[in-house]
Amino acid sequence: MNVVILGCGRVGAVLANRLVREGHQVAVIDRDPEAFKRLPKDTSAKLVLGTGIDEDVLRRAALDQADAFVAATNSDNTNIMAVQVAKEIFHVPKVIARIYDPLNEEVFRSLGLETISPTMLGVERIQAVLIGKGKG
Repeated sequence: MNVVILGCGRVGAVLANRLVREGHQVAVIDRDPEAFKRLPKDTSAKLVLGTGIDEDVLRRAALDQADAFVAATNSDNTNIMAVQVAKEIFHVPKVIARIYDPLNEEVFRSLGLETISPTMLGVERIQAVLIGKGKG
């Protein structure tokens, strides 16, 4: 699978590493060159410096050839704009937005976007452990 990831923070870097190890083609976009230090020096991921809502940057990352796009920055606004561009302009079949604020989840979903909220995943996991439906 050909995947473009926006954001090389903790989530984006770990996801990129896993996908590369599984044999997928990966491009990672970040506006901070220091962020790429989270990736192994010998990574096969394509590293693209720039803003993930800039169409030229997205083209350099080969978004037009991607099977999936993941917006994993720490900005809900950036993530929503980026996944909309990926979906509407580049026609990427699978787009996923990471969202920080669970209150934004309804807005994203009303736009037909798939979301992942680490906050809600954490809350659900903590609740399951608290009431005895899972291990810590």
